[in-house]
Amino acid sequence: MRWDALALDGEDPGLFGSPVTVDTPEFRGITFHEIRAKSIINRVPAASRVPFQWTINPYRGCSHACVYCFARNTHKYLDFDTGRDFDSQIVVKVNAPELVRRELAAPKWAGGHIAMGTNVDCYQRAEGRYRLMPGIIEALRDAANPFSILTKGSLILRDLPLLEEAADRTEVSTAVSVGFVDKELWRLLEPGTPSPLKRLEVCATLNEHGIGCGVLMGPVIPYLTDTPRQLEAAVRRIAEAGATSVSAIVLHLRPGAREWFTRWLREHHPELVAPYERLYGRGAYAPKDYQHRIAQRVKDLADEHGIGGRRNVRRLRTPPPPPQRRPEPEQLTIL
Repeated sequence: MRWDALALDGEDPGLFGSPVTVDTPEFRGITFHEIRAKSIINRVPAASRVPFQWTINPYRGCSHACVYCFARNTHKYLDFDTGRDFDSQIVVKVNAPELVRRELAAPKWAGGHIAMGTNVDCYQRAEGRYRLMPGIIEALRDAANPFSILTKGSLILRDLPLLEEAADRTEVSTAVSVGFVDKELWRLLEPGTPSPLKRLEVCATLNEHGIGCGVLMGPVIPYLTDTPRQLEAAVRRIAEAGATSVSAIVLHLRPGAREWFTRWLREHHPELVAPYERLYGRGAYAPKDYQHRIAQRVKDLADEHGIGGRRNVRRLRTPPPPPQRRPEPEQLTIL
């Protein structure tokens, strides 16, 4: 396996001990690979279509097992497959909290916003065992470094007191991912996640405690979750949860995810294989006019339901430190 970038200099590259299997119901079938990473705050490649520059990813692979997950192909870099291995072979960066604290204190760090949960979920089931996020949030809190968290998990509420402390010192924002509210599709497409309505309860709780939480309505899945009635049902539920915002993202099928999702289609909706081949025949993304129609429809529904009319943001008790001059860019490992 290609573990070199995940091992400390001078140590045997790869696993920190043997792979760990846990024979309890919540972890049955999952193997954890405990490693010590070289770095943890990663610069996002300029070509990525995201509005942030820095990320922290304490895990690789994700037991949420979302059939469509765009991050599946990253598992191939570790010589795992992008299907079952992505769902069950979870790489755990056990030294993530200490690395975060060290890198935030480095003279070259300029205090940029850090996004978490943008590759795989930092509040997947593994977090219940390894508890990496409390130490990460504490380090960000102590450095008064702005950050955001995107999750499909409910475990984030465990760390609500820490999030409140951090939000007293710096800008903290959160979002839950809820692309649809259909229970049957949820069980088939996102089998390892809490239900969409449970995620919306998380959104409501975070906002009640002054931690601004919006909803990423993603992905909207062509032919399965994109009818006017389905979109309206989702946005109505999102509004009822008190989300501060909602934005829609249409399913994209990168290599790795494309093959796994197509296999799922053949099993559950064979009649859609040909339409998908036409819709995604030119690449990973649906045609722009389709994306724009979905985004506009969700925006119109959000306006109708009054989403985004207020910002539920905790007032800072301690002013953030003044901005520092950003150093010249350097390429950090994407791992």
